[in-house]
Amino acid sequence: MKIKISLLCCALLSGTTFAKDINTQSSTAEQVGYSFGYLMGRSNADAMKDMDLDAFVQGLKASSQGQTATLTDEEMTRVLTQFKRRAEAKQLIELKQKADENAKIGTAFLAENAKKEGVKTTKSGLQYIVIKEGTGKSPKANSNVTVNYEGRLIDDTVFDSSIARNHPANFQVSQVIQGWTEGLQLMKEGAKYRFFIPANLAYGQIGSGDVIEPNSTLIFDVELLNVNSK
Repeated sequence: MKIKISLLCCALLSGTTFAKDINTQSSTAEQVGYSFGYLMGRSNADAMKDMDLDAFVQGLKASSQGQTATLTDEEMTRVLTQFKRRAEAKQLIELKQKADENAKIGTAFLAENAKKEGVKTTKSGLQYIVIKEGTGKSPKANSNVTVNYEGRLIDDTVFDSSIARNHPANFQVSQVIQGWTEGLQLMKEGAKYRFFIPANLAYGQIGSGDVIEPNSTLIFDVELLNVNSK
């Protein structure tokens, strides 16, 4: 449950009624109260959708006005703990469903992609296309490299791009996802490859951030600029 305590503490409501619309002609106190409430609701929509909002406002008013709570601290802790556990269990179920769905989509995508001209598949399941051959040296797992890259989902949503930032990335080959570690060692300096990376060689059942969901198959265009001297 992702309720932001700082907002809860700041949103001190008076006896304002919400029967009327709040706009720029409303009092400052009304605009502040509405703004805190709206922003808190928007950023905690999932946590608050199963909550009784009238009771929420009642508790907020009582606390901010120094009134005695109708539930003890122990009772509130118990019910919030139970609520949190139910929410987490529901989230885990939804996460598992999304992971299973993405795994099926990724498997189907890779199966079709493997049939396309120029696509090569390694023993691990990594797929790649050589866009441009290189002529320099190839990195090893312990090599440090400089690359330009763009990563996207199979629906073409771009989630990361050193190209867009105009700032190549430097890292050790063994310190990135498995698909990159394997793929980079197939390349030579100056080469540009497109990698189609199964979830188990990327971020697996965990995913990464808000964009890369569990069991996401990823596509990376990678240009190996340099294998750096130690």
